Amino acid sequence: MQQRRADHIAVQLEELIFDGTFQDGQRLDEVRLADQFGVSRTPLREAIQRLALSGLVDLIPRRGAFVRQPGPVELIEMFEVMAELEAACGRLAARRISDAALADLRDANARCRAAVEARDSDSYYTENERFHRIIYQQSGNGFLEQETTKLHKRLKPFRRKQLGFRGRMAQSMAEHEAIVAALEQGDGARAGDTLHKHVAVQGEKFHNLMASLKSAAE
Repeated sequence: MQQRRADHIAVQLEELIFDGTFQDGQRLDEVRLADQFGVSRTPLREAIQRLALSGLVDLIPRRGAFVRQPGPVELIEMFEVMAELEAACGRLAARRISDAALADLRDANARCRAAVEARDSDSYYTENERFHRIIYQQSGNGFLEQETTKLHKRLKPFRRKQLGFRGRMAQSMAEHEAIVAALEQGDGARAGDTLHKHVAVQGEKFHNLMASLKSAAE
């Protein structure tokens, strides 16, 4: 229960950072925030720790937690690495994925499709995370799974933010379908290439993401 509460608070804090309520460099007042969310400081601190993992907050000993917005170069570098890691997971999973895992991917996609129809980006992201975690695990490489999961967590707020852009959920859904088709056919090259394009932030997607961060900062 406490973990779910911390997750919920982390999502709310992400939105407050993205919409400019908390600006770059601003200190997060734990006492005030705990009162605002009606919780003890324990789940609040756990939520702030999650933001620190994603790079949205800097934790400075004896000073506290400070909002930190990554610059465009840092962000695109992280997404470049994320795309390469996910592509590697896809190539390996195409050779190793089990029938049960393929069924789980289809189920995640069905739930994603329902979220698209309901225009529910939060539900879509929950199932999207499940979708990607299955592929990481099915790569059959524990070290790769661990490193990919770590960077996935760091980029989580930015990947979630993209889903709010017009048409992105439907586009993401189509990419999911193509990924599953490649995995079903054991086509590692196509699975890797499709996952790379799915994750990479380039062109209009990156422009929209940076514009949203800039408008929040202003």
